Amino acid sequence: MKDAPKTGALKQRILGTETALLLVDIQNDYFPGGKMELHRSLEAGVMAGKALYQFRTLGLPIIHIQHVATRPGASFFLPDTEGVQIHESVKPLPGEILFQKHYFNAFRETPLLDHLKAGGIRTLVICGMMTHMCVDATVRAAFDHGFQCILLSDACATRGLSHQGVDVPAEFVQAAFLGALSGLYAKVVPTADVLASGAGK
Repeated sequence: MKDAPKTGALKQRILGTETALLLVDIQNDYFPGGKMELHRSLEAGVMAGKALYQFRTLGLPIIHIQHVATRPGASFFLPDTEGVQIHESVKPLPGEILFQKHYFNAFRETPLLDHLKAGGIRTLVICGMMTHMCVDATVRAAFDHGFQCILLSDACATRGLSHQGVDVPAEFVQAAFLGALSGLYAKVVPTADVLASGAGK
């Protein structure tokens, strides 16, 4: 019973017409066989696909973000490659919005902010890859632009990092960045919380 108020608040946000789903860089290069495979990308793609199905069922706004690398020396998400394409787990349907970006922050030099404002969007449900890069940058930018953010923890994926001789496993990177965003920047929840909140019923 203690969790009831939180669930109700989440349900109200998800069911509102002012809520949109933002899928960040769920692209082939992050999956097995790609040029930058992430830890548990397949599992994250499945959960993102479930959230996408829910929003499609409700007829709520959906925005796909696709990173296309233009930086000299970039090794993945190269233009006109299979790796840059949106993964089949969340492949856009005809008519769904897709914005391309060239920076970590999905708002930078893209139509995203104007599109959200024009649609009266106030809350963003966010998932995607990589948690410690484009997801992190986009959530923080969304918060700075005044949006309420719900970040789907198990619909995001990242990779291990190394700094000054210290190897950090992907699980720790994921936990650290989700923990840093949780609270002020976003409500960080598993996808099941959104699916069980009443969306699509």
